Amino acid sequence: MYKIFILISLFGITFQTQLTAKEKPVVYTIGDSTVKNGRGDGSGGLWGWGDPIALFFDTMKVKVENQALGGTSSRTFQTKGLWEAVRSKLKKGDYVLMQFGHNDGSALNDSSRARGTIKGVGEEHEEIDNILTREHETVHSYGWYLRKIVRETKEKGAIPIIITPIPRNDWENGKVKRTPESYPEWALEVARQERIQAVDLNLLMSKRLGTYGEEKVTGRFFYSRDHTHTSAEGAVLAASLVVEGLKSLSKLKISKFLLAQPIIQFPVKKRIFVIGDSTVANGNDTIVGWGKLLPSYFDTSRVTIHNKARGGRSSRTFLNEGLWNEITPQLRKGDYVLMQFGHNDGARPDAEKFRGSLKGTGEETLEVVKPDGTKEVVHTYGWYIKKYIQDTRAKGATPIVFSQIPRNEWPDGKVERVSASYGKWAKEAAEETGAFFIDLNELVARKYEGMGKEKVKTFFPGDHTHTNFLGAELNAKTVAEGVKGLKNCDLKAYVNDTK
Repeated sequence: MYKIFILISLFGITFQTQLTAKEKPVVYTIGDSTVKNGRGDGSGGLWGWGDPIALFFDTMKVKVENQALGGTSSRTFQTKGLWEAVRSKLKKGDYVLMQFGHNDGSALNDSSRARGTIKGVGEEHEEIDNILTREHETVHSYGWYLRKIVRETKEKGAIPIIITPIPRNDWENGKVKRTPESYPEWALEVARQERIQAVDLNLLMSKRLGTYGEEKVTGRFFYSRDHTHTSAEGAVLAASLVVEGLKSLSKLKISKFLLAQPIIQFPVKKRIFVIGDSTVANGNDTIVGWGKLLPSYFDTSRVTIHNKARGGRSSRTFLNEGLWNEITPQLRKGDYVLMQFGHNDGARPDAEKFRGSLKGTGEETLEVVKPDGTKEVVHTYGWYIKKYIQDTRAKGATPIVFSQIPRNEWPDGKVERVSASYGKWAKEAAEETGAFFIDLNELVARKYEGMGKEKVKTFFPGDHTHTNFLGAELNAKTVAEGVKGLKNCDLKAYVNDTK
């Protein structure tokens, strides 16, 4: 329970009264990695059904907490203290949706996980000296551990619901291979023994997958590399079937918390905005910037990349032409902005295309008069970069600064660096504001030198600055590698294997 205090003014006198409001019930999901994979962020494109199931509930009426942990069994979820953490919070009217089984068939006692349980639902037990924990332990049956959770849930006035384990993506004679005589049936038997409700997810999902066929299931609901853990779409399918099962349960009030028409947008993807010049922009069939190839190196089931770079722009003109102002209203908390400028900043600030910025990172300014008579206050390169960083942060997004890709110029047999100019200033701007910095200029230059001048020449179709598809591919891969190497940057979890 929690209290709401209200001030009431009557005849000029203020009184304080309090109302007692009932806390929202909580639906807890507990289980293994098929309920919550990894940290629940879809790493590797894999998800558990406990994450999207929240989208089916009216969160104005109920809270949903996914407390599952990958690698656990019905036994280790309890011996590791995970169940106690949930049990201690349970209150009357809460729900516990439990699904275990995938890891219960492991060894009872070994030096790696020691997580197995005795098969069945009986009272058999085995005394062991746990090799992993170095403690004496009594190991019970799968059913014994489920019963313990069920009974302790009831003791708190909460409602336990057993979910049978999802099927694996294994097929035989055109049908999903099922093992109803093992963990699914044992889970249902415990539900019968304890007179509680259950959802046979194993059966429901096996039937549904069978309507698609193996070829359509693999690559959509599961990946070929993993027959146990679902994709985002597979997790949504499993969650929808759990919900379907919950709706069919009699005498349970949980149905009143379910949305009649849920809007399922899962996963909510991270958004990456890329800004820069023509060496970053999508380009055309001949000239290609690294921003175009960047999606190849990120898990696009979890991120969306918006390449907003524009050819011919400098850090100054990207701002003054309104390109940045078109992006900032779109930014929101959790987004990322990747920025690379410099190639066009070296032009004269008061002539030609009026795109050059002042050198350095200071507060110096120069007022210039353009051909149409308008005046403009020009700032330093670092000033513009810092503005992008600060504007990004103000929106709750994360800025990542890159030094510019190197040109195909080889004085003294080495690729020319910008470490004394724009690379240095980009780094300083990032350091002054605490932003992430990746020295793309240096990273790519090293790769070029390892390949040699003749090979690198094939990346530049018309000049020494703009790359073709192959050059952009190398640069995009290097960008991804740079992100992967950043400390304390969550975006690196969304980078694909770049080897």
